[in-house]
Amino acid sequence: MPTALHKSRKKRGHVSMGHGRVGKHRKHPGGRGNAGGQHHHRIMMDKYHPGYFGKVGMRQFHILKNRKFTPTINLDKLFNVAGDGVYEAAKNGGGKAPVVDLVSLGYFKLLGNGQITVPVIVKAKYFSKLAEQKIRAAGGACLLVA
Repeated sequence: MPTALHKSRKKRGHVSMGHGRVGKHRKHPGGRGNAGGQHHHRIMMDKYHPGYFGKVGMRQFHILKNRKFTPTINLDKLFNVAGDGVYEAAKNGGGKAPVVDLVSLGYFKLLGNGQITVPVIVKAKYFSKLAEQKIRAAGGACLLVA
């Protein structure tokens, strides 16, 4: 940046340049960054950032987050993700139920919210009891996939 554009150009001729006459303008009098959070800046940390210091809960050493990864979908959205023509194929299939593989569509578990009236074969890793009952009652089947 050219010198002419620096903000300090405006302060030329004003002896202390906005930093007062008594205490000199020193580099970092309170420390850099978050220094002093438990010491001389404690009031600010307690007031505006409560709970910043310390620990909570138990440690789990070798945590594998993918074990809890279970994207879910409800029965009422089943034909929305299955693709075009699946509902029609199930409706007038004449005894042949279409197969919907939820794992390949990105869902691991099928939940039972909603109604289903046509028979379909659903492949998933997990089924809720209600979803399984409703699919069976409609004449379909639930296949577990590893």
